[in-house]
Amino acid sequence: MSTRYKKSQEFINRAEYVIPLGSQTFSKSRTQYPVGISPLFASRGKGAYLWDIDGNKYLDLVNNLASITLGYAYKPLDRIVKKQLGEGVGFSLPGKLETYVAEKIVELVPSAEQVRFAKNGTDATSAAVRLARAYTSRDLVVVCGYHGWQDWYIGTTSRNKGIPQAISSLTLKFEYNNIKSLEDIFSQNTDKIACVILEPMNSIHPKEGFLRQVIELCEKNGAICVFDETITGFRFSNGGAQKLFDVKPHLSTFGKGIANGYPLSVVCGNSAIMKEMNQIFFSGTFGGELLSLAAANTVLDMHINDTISPELIKNGNYLNHSIESAINNSGMEEFLKLTGHPTWTFVNWNQQTSYPPEVLKTFFLQEALKRGLLVLSTHNISLAHKKRTVDKISNIYFEVLKSMKELIESGQLREKLEVDPIIPLFRIR
Repeated sequence: MSTRYKKSQEFINRAEYVIPLGSQTFSKSRTQYPVGISPLFASRGKGAYLWDIDGNKYLDLVNNLASITLGYAYKPLDRIVKKQLGEGVGFSLPGKLETYVAEKIVELVPSAEQVRFAKNGTDATSAAVRLARAYTSRDLVVVCGYHGWQDWYIGTTSRNKGIPQAISSLTLKFEYNNIKSLEDIFSQNTDKIACVILEPMNSIHPKEGFLRQVIELCEKNGAICVFDETITGFRFSNGGAQKLFDVKPHLSTFGKGIANGYPLSVVCGNSAIMKEMNQIFFSGTFGGELLSLAAANTVLDMHINDTISPELIKNGNYLNHSIESAINNSGMEEFLKLTGHPTWTFVNWNQQTSYPPEVLKTFFLQEALKRGLLVLSTHNISLAHKKRTVDKISNIYFEVLKSMKELIESGQLREKLEVDPIIPLFRIR
């Protein structure tokens, strides 16, 4: 075990005594950051950098699981949040910020006519599903992508322990970019489907017309189309993937980068459907929490002025170009491929006869962390990833990939792995 992560290795024992896995989030736990080769706890962040509790400094491409778009500790935003802190975090009545932020979302998001707030992506997607079921008086849900931890979705995955089969059976899956797979589900379940919920894009681009076909198929069959834009929203464009691809779902959910790391999520859409909120029960004390709304109000002003998404795309394109050069120059093209959008790029380790993806990924993580790069399975770009920062990242990529290529050719890669390979939680995309 490396002394580089001595404090993390010691603290994980303390944390796990009172917290299962030592973390509130699977994707931040030792299931993704193996004990011995990884930092396990952070102390602070600034701009594009994060420091662990051992004092090690990292260029961070994880960015709090894609919720950071401006960079850590973004001073203009934090000043506004501190001002709001002096006035109050939450009151016994709604604050005006709820309306201000909702108005800006309606201005930016093509499909948004009315808006409700929550705290995380699961809150929002679950509210959208309940709305759809109430509006259509139907039970079945069709999914494509990752939509959170609630029973209605997670029961369809291998992480389904504790979910009654009666609930799991109400959710069906279709294949992205395969409209026939969705047509077949509709034909086999006439007048039973309440909604189709999908990530409009993740690791691959939608085929020409695919998203529009999904919406039209829902309308033809009396179902609601929900776009889960928890990540794509306020990254791909200032109105989300729906604006980028010029389509209008009936409902949409947003989260992650809407408030640069402050906890806030959104369900919004057609007012006729959203008015079912008057009848269903979707209510939380902290839905109108004012620090997150103050942050979102500022971030959305920046989107209205178009100062975030274009810069994220620019930074992401430069990063991808630099890393693709590193992949090619190190001779690792057959082992590693980048896909997705410049602001949310997937790192795909290819299946090989000698080394499975889990071994390749774990070794890369081990060596990248030693050199000060924090990365998992995606590049979640922020405004803080400027050219000089990106050049440092691509240099680390090249150095590690060159070493990997040499070890693969000599057959010694697994011997140099200091821990067991990471086992994926479950396949979600």
